[in-house]
Amino acid sequence: MTPAGPVLAATGLHKTYGPTPALADAGLSVQPGEIVAVMGPSGSGKSTLLHCLAGIVRPDAGSVRYGPHELTTMTDARRSALRRTDFGFVFQFGRLVPELTCLENVALPLRLGGLRRRAAEDRALEWLDRLEAADVRGKRPGEISGGQGQRVAVARALVTTPRVVFADEPTGALDSLNGERVMGLLSRAARDTRAAVVLVTHDARVAAYSDREVVVRDGRTRDLAGVA
Repeated sequence: MTPAGPVLAATGLHKTYGPTPALADAGLSVQPGEIVAVMGPSGSGKSTLLHCLAGIVRPDAGSVRYGPHELTTMTDARRSALRRTDFGFVFQFGRLVPELTCLENVALPLRLGGLRRRAAEDRALEWLDRLEAADVRGKRPGEISGGQGQRVAVARALVTTPRVVFADEPTGALDSLNGERVMGLLSRAARDTRAAVVLVTHDARVAAYSDREVVVRDGRTRDLAGVA
C-alpha cells in the first residue's frame, strides 16, 4: 500500500436483497488515518455499504479494494482471515462474549491469532487502560454499564492494530454523555495508530468527530465534501 493512496476504495457497488435494491452504484474511499462518517436515513443502505467494505457481504457488482487486494474475488476464508488481522469492528451493542471477562474479551482476537495468553492479556490490558476501562478488566459484560462495555468493545477492535476500523452505530445504545466519551476515545486512539475509521451513524454529534461525511440515500453515495 502506498501512503498517498486510499487504504480502502469501493466503486460501482450494487447489492439487492430479493426485489429490494440496497446499493445502487455506491462508492467510497478512505485514506489511512481518516475518519469517514456514513450517514443516511434508516433503510438507505449505509449498513450494507459497511458490510461490503468489510468483506462481510459480497456485492452483486462493483469493486472493493483494500490496498492491492480485491475483496470481491477473495475466498471466504481469505476475507475472514483479513477481518481477523487487518480490520477491527465496533457494533451498536458491543457484542462482547458474556462468559469471558472484559480482559479476556479484548485479548480474544490476539488469542485467535495465535498469541500466547500472557502476551495477549498484557496487550489487552494496555488497551483497556488507554480506553479508560482497566477497572473492569476482571468483570464480565453483564456486570458493567453500557458505556463501559462500549469502551471494552473499542479496545477489542483496536488491540490488533488494524488498518481499518468499522463502527456501526457505536453510540446508538448509549446516552449522550457516554456516547461523547466513547467517540472521543475512539477517534483519539484511531488517529494515534493511523487507523482509518468507517463510521455508520445517524447522529450529527457523532459524525462531528469525522474528517468527512458521506450520505447514503436510496443506495447511492454522495460525499458532502464534494469528492466523488
